[in-house]
Amino acid sequence: MPDYGDCVININGRREITVKGGASLLATLLGQKIFIPSACGGRGGCGYCKVKVKEGGGPILPIEKPHLTAEELEQGVRLACQVKVCNNLSVEVPEELLNVHAYRATVERITDLTYDTKELRLKLIEPESISFTVGQYIQLKTPKYEGNATPVFRAYSISSPPSESGVVELIVRLIPNGICTTWIFQHLREGQEVRFNGPYGTFGLRQTERRIVFIAGGSGFAPVKAIIQDNPAEINRRTAKFFFGAKSVRDLFHVKLMQDIHAQYPRIEFIPALSLPNPGDVWVGEEGLITEVVDQRLPDACATEFYLCGGPGMIDACIAVLHKKGVTDDFIFFDKFV
Repeated sequence: MPDYGDCVININGRREITVKGGASLLATLLGQKIFIPSACGGRGGCGYCKVKVKEGGGPILPIEKPHLTAEELEQGVRLACQVKVCNNLSVEVPEELLNVHAYRATVERITDLTYDTKELRLKLIEPESISFTVGQYIQLKTPKYEGNATPVFRAYSISSPPSESGVVELIVRLIPNGICTTWIFQHLREGQEVRFNGPYGTFGLRQTERRIVFIAGGSGFAPVKAIIQDNPAEINRRTAKFFFGAKSVRDLFHVKLMQDIHAQYPRIEFIPALSLPNPGDVWVGEEGLITEVVDQRLPDACATEFYLCGGPGMIDACIAVLHKKGVTDDFIFFDKFV
């Protein structure tokens, strides 16, 4: 491996750090406790780790281009995971990321929500509290374990409300062969210490008078749960429908929680739908893809704003349905899990 020696990185024109060259800009900044979001482990798949590289970044790589708009390309925006530190650099990092912190926590509780979904409750050790807004996420550190030689970070939405500042709850769905979810499901135990950094993101409820529609699938339930529990009276005042898509009955969770919220706040309606119910399922609710159910159950989309959480396929399909109903992008907000 070439020896690039020491490299100087100028950050936002007011801070300089001297680092050993050779690693990616993402990993290098992480080593200096400057936390740039990344949901894909630095593989260039999520497009979250955007920074402006003003000098020294080298040519843009083909893997970066699909994640960048024409305006971003003109401004010198790059994916930090794809920029190699092999000379001096001048970069511009979003100011809010300079306020992201590292945390130590204890796994207070692990709850099996379904056969492939767990809820983690992390009690903060240092610092003892976290300040965040609903809809934000953290990056959980997965340490080395058999089958994983290098620590990695993965992004998970916070499912608990900000009022519980001493804990962070996460909803994690198992991804076959996923580095982080394999660790969580096979190795992580209650009482164990974990580390994470955050908070990140701007997905959250806008302060308007419009009606609210949430659409989520799988662990996309997490940010919606946080938003609703943060201020249910306000959401009830504006009225809200929460469409939640699952394959079968065994994939549903927190149904009782949502029923209890509806009983206290009757204008918050929970609408679960099963796309592929099992033959033995006892089910009297909606059936079909969640996009189909939204299309059928939402004839009037005017004076409404939409919050979508889940995988790229589901979100893209939902946006297509909403566009067909005349909803503009100004009123569609999404947290696309990758």
